Amino acid sequence: MTSETSLNGARILHGYLGPQDQAALVAALRRVVAQAPFYRPVTRRGPMSVRMTAAGRFGWVADRRGYRYEEAHPETGQPWPAIPQEVLAIWNDVSGCARAPECCLVNLYRGAAKMGLHQDKDEADFDCPVVSISLGDEALFRVGQVEKPSPSGSVWLRSGDVAVLGGPARLAHHGIDRVRSGSSSLLEGGGRINLTLRVVT
Repeated sequence: MTSETSLNGARILHGYLGPQDQAALVAALRRVVAQAPFYRPVTRRGPMSVRMTAAGRFGWVADRRGYRYEEAHPETGQPWPAIPQEVLAIWNDVSGCARAPECCLVNLYRGAAKMGLHQDKDEADFDCPVVSISLGDEALFRVGQVEKPSPSGSVWLRSGDVAVLGGPARLAHHGIDRVRSGSSSLLEGGGRINLTLRVVT
């Protein structure tokens, strides 16, 4: 059964995806990864702890030149695969946005991987929300305010949960403090996958 909570303006839809829907989503993501393999982005500070790929017109790319959206995989040079219909259906149901997402960022967390507090602000249209889908191991999700430093709160995201950052929370700082390894058996090899849907242009 789905329940909803709010964390500094972010909507958290707990239990949005049931076990069968989660398994179907993982199967769709296997096809994405077969065309666009996971890679480890490198920033000016060094390699990120997450591995990453994407689907849609754009992928978000990080390297020593900075952060940006690109229309091709940085290692294969091939266009990103299409966003699976199973993922688009979630966006259509929860986003409240008439525009279709142009990027589905896929982050893989394993081991000690985490994501520091950051803003999603490389997009052109902040009227469209960011929609985040959790699969696999539980993760401690932290959401702050638009301005930093500011008070923040956290909640455990479980497999099948969906978070929506829109309205005043669209530019809120957010991140993943840690992942509870072994808390889910959904993914072969363990870990957590987070899908982040965004309108880019």
